[in-house]
Amino acid sequence: MQEFLEALEKKLRLMFQSEATGHDIFHLKRVTALALRIQEKEGGDQLVVAVSAFLHDIYRIIQKETGQYCTPKDSLPKVRAILTAAKMPGDKIPAILHCVEFHEEYTFSADGKSASDIETLIVQDADNLDAMGAIGIARAFVYCGAKKIPIWLPEKPFDRETFDESTDDVSEIHHFRSKLLRLKDNMNTKTAKQIARGRHKFMEHFLHEFFAEWEGKK
Repeated sequence: MQEFLEALEKKLRLMFQSEATGHDIFHLKRVTALALRIQEKEGGDQLVVAVSAFLHDIYRIIQKETGQYCTPKDSLPKVRAILTAAKMPGDKIPAILHCVEFHEEYTFSADGKSASDIETLIVQDADNLDAMGAIGIARAFVYCGAKKIPIWLPEKPFDRETFDESTDDVSEIHHFRSKLLRLKDNMNTKTAKQIARGRHKFMEHFLHEFFAEWEGKK
């Protein structure tokens, strides 16, 4: 499996070399490492989990190339082509495509969650964990810089109860409320829930410090 992942990484490094929103090759590698860490505790097909984690953000490359919003489902033909070229065993491909298609589901979105297989649930957890904690905070502000989103607009209310991935929040601090602080309760596996608690507390501490400094109190 390691040789296969190394071959995939060479290809993905080229595809993601100009990615500047926090969904770069290092994000893919961290998510894969987290997914394997969770899989070791929770079970599931190790190869399916690892490869799905590595390929979960192909749709973002398509989005960048076309300039139009697309979903993970839209990336499935390209993911299948990558897997076929890499000589992935045919019996693994349907499960990988399923993981990629459904990795981006949230209890706080309009459609909620539908996936129930352990591999997809693990990839969901790993991807969401990388949006939390110190790494998550760093990625959040890389994203807002790349997208020219303000850091914080205090005059705008927090009124986004249902999260929609296709629409950016009015500021990055609003994004913390609409998504990042809700991820702790969106975790599927026991292992991810344990990791998420610490990362969630770190984000809460950051926001406490942020608002104090914003208001000139510290």
